[in-house]
Amino acid sequence: MASKKLKLRVFSLGGLGEIGKNITVFEYGEDIIVVDCGVSFPEDDMLGIDLVIPDFTYLIRNKDRVRGVFFTHGHEDHIGSVPYFLREIDAPLFGTKLTLGLIDIKLREHGLDRKTKCVCVTPGEKVQCGRITAEFIRVTHSIPDACAIAVSTPNNLTCVVTGDFKVDFTPIHDQKMDLQRFAELGKRGVDLLLCESTNVEAKGYTMSERTVGGIFENIFNESRDQRLIIATFSSNIHRIQQIIDSAAGHGRKVAVIGRSMINTVKCAIDLNYIDAPKDIMIEPGEIKRYTDGQLVIITTGTQGEPMSALSRMAASEHRLVDIHPGDKIVISASSIPGNEKSIGRVINELMKRGAEVLYEGLMDVHVSGHGKQEEIKLMHALTSPKFLMPIHGEFRHLKRHRDLAIGLGMPKENIFLMSIGEVLELTPDGAKVTGTVPAGQVLVDGLGVGDVGNIVLRDRKHLSQDGLIIVVVSIDRSSGQIIAGPDIISRGFVYVRENEDMMDETRKAINEALSRRHERRYTEWSYIKTTIKDTVKGYVWHKTKRSPMILPIIMEV
Repeated sequence: MASKKLKLRVFSLGGLGEIGKNITVFEYGEDIIVVDCGVSFPEDDMLGIDLVIPDFTYLIRNKDRVRGVFFTHGHEDHIGSVPYFLREIDAPLFGTKLTLGLIDIKLREHGLDRKTKCVCVTPGEKVQCGRITAEFIRVTHSIPDACAIAVSTPNNLTCVVTGDFKVDFTPIHDQKMDLQRFAELGKRGVDLLLCESTNVEAKGYTMSERTVGGIFENIFNESRDQRLIIATFSSNIHRIQQIIDSAAGHGRKVAVIGRSMINTVKCAIDLNYIDAPKDIMIEPGEIKRYTDGQLVIITTGTQGEPMSALSRMAASEHRLVDIHPGDKIVISASSIPGNEKSIGRVINELMKRGAEVLYEGLMDVHVSGHGKQEEIKLMHALTSPKFLMPIHGEFRHLKRHRDLAIGLGMPKENIFLMSIGEVLELTPDGAKVTGTVPAGQVLVDGLGVGDVGNIVLRDRKHLSQDGLIIVVVSIDRSSGQIIAGPDIISRGFVYVRENEDMMDETRKAINEALSRRHERRYTEWSYIKTTIKDTVKGYVWHKTKRSPMILPIIMEV
């Protein structure tokens, strides 16, 4: 097939109309490459769910055509679902050194490290996968080694996936964004820009990460005799580096607490992305050897996660750290929408224990890693794209991004507000939406994948709201007569000992219903169970206006 006749199909399996779960697919002829493979975290009504990952159905069906997975950076919403992807699809992984180092932690946890091919690339490097070329372009973000990825095909189509970025002219480690390369691509011709939209509602520019370093210095200077506990995202390597720098300058030891924080910091130190002076790092078990003024603790828990280290400290359940009056606690992160209540609860508990708590709103202890409107405008100006597909955001973010692009002069018909699974088809002559592929979300509960669906979630919600009634009845196998029961067990509905009259009346109603069943010679289990459920449901609703889950158990004797 001639290259000119081939079409480049572009679609996302996550990251559109939602925050997180970022994954974009490029398909050209027989070749498929994937950019990012992230997770999102469960919403309040996803009871018992640990992670939400993309639906890989389309990629699994075409796994022989998947040439590789390319990663923009090492944040969970871009790398978190890699182990679940690799369980189904054998494909090489391409990323920068730190990104692959963080991925390797996940692969080892899932026993996939020995059989997965990981290819380390440097910013500026191009990788050929089949007939698709992917180029890594350095950007600045809240983690080192972040890149945009430019995808090109033999028929001269070029797409740029920005990944997460902000324009930081004074970045930590001096890894400046390669603005020149974006401009070169713009002059050559960018057909499609897939640009992040996370901070598109915010005007102006995002402050440099270095500004937080100055705030930390002030905090350290004002807290000479206080124990400092600083919570931040485990993947915010630049923030952690600045905390260590301030600790070193004030003669403090640094202890890292929280599983993800420990793994990330160890990886970053081993790969020389965190410069920790000799003897400054101590084990969590050594904390009690030092006075408050000699110590700073870096921990997880910025979002009020129930099992995080900071939440357990607030609840006096952490085995190594007890919060006491005089502690100064800094929450160096912004709240993810939906987590405000959890974060507020943790802050309240910490304050009840006498700690001083600093958080966004009281002090500028956090800057975003995402560009605001002016930085997004700069990306548009540099790349001069023919078409735009806003990514990485809820619908309101994607729509605001479209409005911003229209304000820059882009025709409205050249901007595609896509949903996950919708396919955008590019040719040298234009672009159009041509169909859909399977897409959605897969819920991970414990070590299982996809074993929790809408029915299970509905049952969990039902149980959490109205409780459970179990009815146990023993029936003679030959005659069909009741020989024991019905026994009623209540869990999460009412306390039986305080509602014995209602339980007795419920048993009476069940007996009467089953007696009528026996007179009509109905002996099938399904009929008996339905009779019990309908009887209990009707009686309980009449008495309480509640609808607990009803579970009949029939035993033949």
